[in-house]
Amino acid sequence: MRKIRIFEHISLDGVIEHDGDYTYGAWTMPYRSPAGAAMLFEAYGPNFDLLLGRHTYDIFSGFWPNAGDFPMANAINAATKYIVTHKPDSLEWGPVKGLSGDVIEAIRELKSTDGPDLIVVGSSTLTSLLLDQGLADEVVLITYPVLLGRGKRLLSDSIDARELAFVDSKATATGLLLNTYRHVGPLKS
Repeated sequence: MRKIRIFEHISLDGVIEHDGDYTYGAWTMPYRSPAGAAMLFEAYGPNFDLLLGRHTYDIFSGFWPNAGDFPMANAINAATKYIVTHKPDSLEWGPVKGLSGDVIEAIRELKSTDGPDLIVVGSSTLTSLLLDQGLADEVVLITYPVLLGRGKRLLSDSIDARELAFVDSKATATGLLLNTYRHVGPLKS
């Protein structure tokens, strides 16, 4: 059985990275470093597939195939990409498989197969759905030392409260934190 691991770049006040939709654009860039890239690549693990929403897939497909020859790009380009989409026939950057119809059931079936972990990056609508349905195993927050005040938030307002258990934390000299949590389930009141 595969694990679903959510990775999100996030400000201290819960705004996620979403270039083009936010006033400050690439606000994460000043905090990125070779040490941070190595830390993130290690957290992804040596072998993984991607589970993405269509919008994130479209952004990634415009960048990663042309990113050059380095370990993260090579791993992302080689990963099988499972994409939640209404138009699976228009997916070109592969290896790729579209998930449509009853998406929850398709993800449950995918999760039950043998294979590498499924990494979710960006895809905030999918992230909320996975947590709400109890399908996510882990949440990794790549936290930047900034307060942005407004912008796209990590989770939709419709998700029920969830409980996470702390697993690990790592930091870089630039103040970037990589915090890993295990998804426990609904928050107990």
